Amino acid sequence: MLDPGQLSARLDLEMRNDAGDGQGGIVAGFVPVTSLWARIEHVCVSEEERADAEMFTVTHRIWIRFREDIAADMRFCKGARIFTIRAFHDPDETRRYLVCRCAEEGR
Repeated sequence: MLDPGQLSARLDLEMRNDAGDGQGGIVAGFVPVTSLWARIEHVCVSEEERADAEMFTVTHRIWIRFREDIAADMRFCKGARIFTIRAFHDPDETRRYLVCRCAEEGR
């Protein structure tokens, strides 16, 4: 199991907060929920080409202390890095930790 001392990365947890653009559409936005300690584990890297630009996606497992308010449309931020939560689970069903499967995109 995880040693709590391994939660050494300080991340900001953000939730989605879309706003209207005044023309019937929406502008995607995020608002901070809290800052927390986490462990970031690199899983894999995939590359693809989008609109003549080389893009990559890095997937991570991010361990945090258990929270009831996590949802798949939330994200973690560490400086300019953004980790979008794709899925999450309680690894041993004890409500001590959550493991979040996250994607980080970049160019």
